[in-house]
Amino acid sequence: MRPSFAKPRRVGGEGEIEVFTADEQHDVVVDIARWQRLAVNVLTAEGVRGNTELTLIFVDERTMTELNAQYMGNSYPTDVLSFPLDAVEAVRTPGPGAMSKSPDHQPLDMSDHPLLLGDVVICPSVAAKQAPNHAGNLDDEIALLVVHGILHVLGNDHDTPSAEAAMHAREKLHLESLHWGHETPAEFRHIQKEPS
Repeated sequence: MRPSFAKPRRVGGEGEIEVFTADEQHDVVVDIARWQRLAVNVLTAEGVRGNTELTLIFVDERTMTELNAQYMGNSYPTDVLSFPLDAVEAVRTPGPGAMSKSPDHQPLDMSDHPLLLGDVVICPSVAAKQAPNHAGNLDDEIALLVVHGILHVLGNDHDTPSAEAAMHAREKLHLESLHWGHETPAEFRHIQKEPS
């Protein structure tokens, strides 16, 4: 889930993709370096280039409940929240302190600035609870949440059946190529259609 914003740009200035990670919970052991690598690989596969920053944070249920209440209006912990930052190109607005077109103020050159994608916040304890009936196991569940959160930061959503199908296809593609290295395992339930 994420607050709605326009699709962000995907090219930063000169430099590399950086994913900053933090494990701010103690309920579930998380391999930070592994999920950081997956995040960089997903961003690269999605066409993100240049000096780009994303934050991947693992939090406890209390923190996730607070974030979910504040930003989504829900009073329970969820598995993943995404917060896009660089959702819109720099916009000039009229008014005091606004950038002007005078000779003293050159247009803002975004190539000199990192592309700030945003934050992906994951709650490993919620992931652990839902994994048996969702992705099949905790490892695949966290991989799915990393991919899902990044796709949201990049402007993808699942608010219509066609958007949901497109997002599931992107998730499957990234999990098969970057997480499993082969086709989707039979026990992975998330992308399979539920029987009617």
